Amino acid sequence: MKNLAQSNYNSALETVRDLKKKYGAAWNAINPESAARMATQNRFKTGLEIAKYTAAIMRKDMAEYDADSSQYTQSLGSWHGFVAQQNMIAVKKHHKTTSKKYIYLSGWMVAALRSEFGPLPDQSMHEKTAVPALIKEIYDFLRQADAIELNDLFRRLENGEEVQNQIDNFETHIVPIIADIDAGFGNEEATYLLTKKMIEAGACAIQIENQVSDAKQCGHQDGKVTVPHEDFIDKLNAIRYAFLELGIEDGIIVARTDSEGAGLTQKLPVSKESGDLASKYLAFIEADEVALNDAKEDDVLLKRDGKLVRPVRLANGLYKFKEGSNIDRVVLDCITSLQNGADLLWIETDTPNVKQIAQMVNRVKAVVPNAKLVYNNSPSFNWTLNFRNQVYEEMLVEEDNMTGYDRNNLMDAHYDDSELCHRADDKIRTFQADGSREAGIFHHLITLPTYHTTALHMNDLTQGYFGEEGMLAYVKGVQRQEIRKGVACVKHQRMAGSNLGDDHKTFFAGDKALKADGAKNTSSQFDSKKNVTERELVLEK
Repeated sequence: MKNLAQSNYNSALETVRDLKKKYGAAWNAINPESAARMATQNRFKTGLEIAKYTAAIMRKDMAEYDADSSQYTQSLGSWHGFVAQQNMIAVKKHHKTTSKKYIYLSGWMVAALRSEFGPLPDQSMHEKTAVPALIKEIYDFLRQADAIELNDLFRRLENGEEVQNQIDNFETHIVPIIADIDAGFGNEEATYLLTKKMIEAGACAIQIENQVSDAKQCGHQDGKVTVPHEDFIDKLNAIRYAFLELGIEDGIIVARTDSEGAGLTQKLPVSKESGDLASKYLAFIEADEVALNDAKEDDVLLKRDGKLVRPVRLANGLYKFKEGSNIDRVVLDCITSLQNGADLLWIETDTPNVKQIAQMVNRVKAVVPNAKLVYNNSPSFNWTLNFRNQVYEEMLVEEDNMTGYDRNNLMDAHYDDSELCHRADDKIRTFQADGSREAGIFHHLITLPTYHTTALHMNDLTQGYFGEEGMLAYVKGVQRQEIRKGVACVKHQRMAGSNLGDDHKTFFAGDKALKADGAKNTSSQFDSKKNVTERELVLEK
C-alpha cells in the first residue's frame, strides 16, 4: 500500500516527540527516530488488527474472482511459524508480491505434529488450544519477517542508499490464514469459544466441517459421520457471532461438507412439516418397509409416502444413508450452508477430477449463482495415477492405440516420457486454472505439503550424510543450493533476528551495546558473492 510505511513512521515520530515533551528529562535517552522505526517495523500490534486487515483482503479477492475466474487464490499448509515465514519470504522473492497468496492451517498437521500427546490421527483428539497457538505463532514469524526486512532497509538508508521508496511501499508478509476448526471441538458454544481464540490470534477465515465432533475423521478416511443441517447451522451462527463480537465484520466462514464420502449420521432431525430441511435430510436415510405388527419393541419408525419404514441402524446406534445419495447430499449441504451464513464452500472429494467437481458446483450455482469453492489439492490423492487414468480414458475415446500401456501399471517410471504421461502432467499443471474456470474454485490449497517435503528432504539428506558422501551431502544438497538460490535463511543468525537485535541494543544502550554482528561473526562468509565456475556447475550436477 503506497506510502503506508512512511505514514506510520511520521505518525509514530510525532507521537514520541510529543511524549518526550510531556515527560521531560526522564525521557532524554529515548530517540524518537529509533522508536518510530521500531513502530514502523511492527505494523500490526494485535491479532485482531491482523484479522480485520486480512478479512478485507479476502473479500476483495472474492469479488475479483467473481468478476474474473482466472483471479483465483492459493495457499500451502504450514505446521510451524518458521515454515509459514519462509513460504511468504519465498513468495515475495519469486513472485514480487503476496497478492492472492494465503496460508492454510491444517487440523491434520496440528494433530500429527503439534499435540502434546504426540503424533495423533486427524480425529480431533489434539488440544483445541493448539490451533489458536499455531495461528499466533505463524503471525509472530510473519511479523518478524517484516521487521527483519524493514530493518535491513533502514540500515541501507542510513548508509546513504536510495531505498526510501522501498520503505514507503513496503509490502507486508502478513496474509490471510484459512484456519481449520475441524467440526468445532464440541457443541455450538465450544465452537464459539474456540473461534474467538482463533480470531484473536489473527484468523480471518474459519473452516468448519459437518461431521460429528466426537466422531470426526480425516476427510480422506472411512467412517465419517455427518450431522443434520440444523446442527451445522447452529455452529455457523456461533462462528458469525464470534466474528461480530470481536469487530471482524468481514470475517469469512468456509463450510465444508464431507457427505461425498460419508455414509452415516448420528441422529435423525425432527421434521415439523413435509418438505422442510429435516424432512429432506430424513429422505436420505436408508429404511425398510415394516408393518406395525412386525415392529420390534423400542423400534424407531418413520412414515414415508404413507408407509411405515424402519431406518437401518447399526449396532453402535448410527443410521445409514441410502447408497448413491452422497452427491445429492453434498449439493443440499452446500446450498443450505450458503443460505445460512457461509461465505465459501469446501467439498471433500475422493479424486481430483475437474468435471466431477464442476457437476456438483453447477448444481449449487443453479440456486446460489456466486457459489465458490475452497478446494483441497490433497496429498491423499495419487495425483500421478489419477490423471494418467483420466488421460487413458480420454485416449480410449479418441481411439488412440493403447496397446503400449498396461492399465494396471501406469505408475511405472517406464511410461514417464510417453504421450499419455506428458498429457497427464499437463493436466496436473493446469488443474488449478481449469478448476477455477470450470468448477468455481476460488481458492486452491495443499493441506500437507511441508509435512511431505520435510520427510522427503530428510530422507535425501540422511542417505548421503550417513553414507559415503558425508558432509558433502549437506553442502551440495542444502547449503550450496541456499547460497546459489538466495534462500533467506542461509544466514540463519540474521533470520532469527540477530541483526535486528543488534540495532535494538544500540537504541537501548548506545555505544555500550554488546553486538553479535562483528568481525568474528561467521555469517559474513555468506556476504561475498563468488563466481560460480562452469566446472563447479558440472560437478554439482
